Amino acid sequence: QVQLVESGGGLVQAGGSLRLSCASSRIIFRLNAVGWYRRAPGKQRELVARITSGGTTDYADSVKGRFTISRDDAKNTVYLQMNSLKLEDTAVYYCNTVLGPINNWGQGTQVTVSL
Repeated sequence: QVQLVESGGGLVQAGGSLRLSCASSRIIFRLNAVGWYRRAPGKQRELVARITSGGTTDYADSVKGRFTISRDDAKNTVYLQMNSLKLEDTAVYYCNTVLGPINNWGQGTQVTVSL
């Protein structure tokens, strides 16, 4: 099974920034689309940002202009730079990639935004 490992979450004040990382020792990210999702308390999981193998990115409306997804092919890592964080960004963030019939998820990293 492909392992995806997220890191970089934490506690940050509103208006602050965090950078999340997603790494894998089993999959080559530049060959596959990778998405960042989040699940806030009491809510369904939602797609936050996605980057295709060709480098095309797209974002949820709620994070456009504040979050940036990127990929470092040399490090085989996908990042989510989160700026101007809001209370409503509090959630567990997961990275995801689909290989054939298998939907691969990491264990998640908690992001908590406080006043």
